[in-house]
Amino acid sequence: MSILSSLPVIGVFVMTVVLSPIVEELIFRGVLLNKLKLIVPTLFAVLISSLLFGALHSFGSIFSAFIFAVCMAILYLKTENICVPILAHFLNNLFAEIIRFVDVNELLFTDANVVMIVSAFAIISAVILFISIFTELNNIK
Repeated sequence: MSILSSLPVIGVFVMTVVLSPIVEELIFRGVLLNKLKLIVPTLFAVLISSLLFGALHSFGSIFSAFIFAVCMAILYLKTENICVPILAHFLNNLFAEIIRFVDVNELLFTDANVVMIVSAFAIISAVILFISIFTELNNIK
């Protein structure tokens, strides 16, 4: 594969892993969340900005993008530093792209044993995540 033929792949990788996290966090947490906090309670600002973030992510699940956005909003509110959710968003997208490139045979999604193990981890992670989200949302002032 020549360098010229790999440019589109590199471009998509840079857009997904580097540029999207920066732009999306600046827009949804840096601007939208902060502006909404001026007119509605913070909890509603988190939910509204997260719903909009989820609605603009047609690939995958809107629900998972919404949950991800709530987590990024919590990170931003707790740290008061936009770089923290940008870094978390970057890492999320990086891991997703690595899995996409490494799992060319889609083993993670077709092998029954792998699916069972990944599903078990996903369920455990979801329970921990939801408990953490609800705890943090209750602490938002």
